[in-house]
Amino acid sequence: MRLNIWFWFMEFVLLTFLLLWVCQVLFLQNFYDRMKTKDVMRLADKMVTLYQQGDYEEQFTELAFQNDLCVEVRSRFNQPIYRRHIRDGSCFIHGYENHASDIVRAVRESAGGVYYGKDTHPVTNVKVLIYARVIGSPSMPEGYLILNTTLAPVSATVSIIWRQLVIITILLVLIAAILSMVVSDRLAKPIVRVTKDAQQLAHGKYDIHFDGSGYDEAERLAETLTYASHEINRVDTMQRDLIANASHDLRTPLTMLKAYAEMIRDLSGDNPVKRAEHLQVIIEETDRLTALVNDILDLSKYENGKMKLERSEFDIEDRLTEIVERYRGLSDVSGYQFELETDGEAIVSCDAGKIEQVICNLMNNAMNYSGESKRIFVKLQHEKDGIRISVRDEGAGMDQETLSRIFDKYYRSENYKREVRGTGLGLSIVKAILRMHDYAFGVDSTVGVGSTFWFVIHPEDAEKS
Repeated sequence: MRLNIWFWFMEFVLLTFLLLWVCQVLFLQNFYDRMKTKDVMRLADKMVTLYQQGDYEEQFTELAFQNDLCVEVRSRFNQPIYRRHIRDGSCFIHGYENHASDIVRAVRESAGGVYYGKDTHPVTNVKVLIYARVIGSPSMPEGYLILNTTLAPVSATVSIIWRQLVIITILLVLIAAILSMVVSDRLAKPIVRVTKDAQQLAHGKYDIHFDGSGYDEAERLAETLTYASHEINRVDTMQRDLIANASHDLRTPLTMLKAYAEMIRDLSGDNPVKRAEHLQVIIEETDRLTALVNDILDLSKYENGKMKLERSEFDIEDRLTEIVERYRGLSDVSGYQFELETDGEAIVSCDAGKIEQVICNLMNNAMNYSGESKRIFVKLQHEKDGIRISVRDEGAGMDQETLSRIFDKYYRSENYKREVRGTGLGLSIVKAILRMHDYAFGVDSTVGVGSTFWFVIHPEDAEKS
């Protein structure tokens, strides 16, 4: 990168000097001739105007000396009526050989009443410019204005400029080479630092802070890569946690299955009562293992977009009542209390099975964290934004770090350990399902008070009856 920046910088400098050399050395004479010609033409227009206004001689003389001009005005009959010699008789149109009459004839023969030419003075051998034009119109001329000036050779000037350019070019090329090296090094350093850090990131070191200090674009790139590295580190940690948690959750039922199968083989095979107890444990652990595997597969399908919504129209108040009644059946065994509050019938159009899975997962989560009270509050409420369904517990609540990441895939807080109920992937599945429906969802929590998980069914998917 440094070499490329240096190369392009030097190429720009050399191209600049090449253009300067071409313009100042090769085309200087042509440029000078064109500028001199335009100046003489402009003066001729001015002098014609002064002539037509009358009392022009004094002004003509002043312009002749100011602009190094030989001036001659001739009548319509080609007779001289005004002359100004500024070169002691060495003007091309005066003195040694007077060409004014020939020039007037050339003006008369021209289509526009203008004559322009270059020639060489026969005595001084100096290149001269001759410009003549009619005063008035070509068809009815009032007279003729002839101007003559020298075209100074610029070869001496070119020689001086050439020597100066050689010195200036050498000095500035050296300065440009040093400056381009400094600039290229300054521009490349942030990219080089970011590249080295990126190489570490590629080798699995994710806790990197990219340093792009130097210019804004590199700093923004460094900030983006730093954020990406932190996200990759977070996902990597989550994946490791998933493997560790899934391995732990799988190992426990598998160990139980093996242990109770061995107990049936070695101890309770002939005891119907003990055998039935041991078989029941095997069945329960098998169900638990099946639920874990199913949750992992379901989450994978949600993440990969392979799970499709099957929308239907139903009364979610009735469905919610049925779910809560099923959970109330646990009250006699586990001591949990479930309270339902609704504000009326709510007809919705969504995937009934998946929304029921969301509600059940939120209730299971509330049961795991309800604490000593074991009270779960389920609420359905019509709002202007849609139908809001919430599940509240009276547990320990969550701090801000846990609150901000509780729905993250594979996240498991160290401060809020899940109990054995559930697979540990319930909230990740909730998040995936609600995002498929494009429903707003979230959690409100206060440490020591409890947590409320909620989601809102869109107004277009719900209507109050």
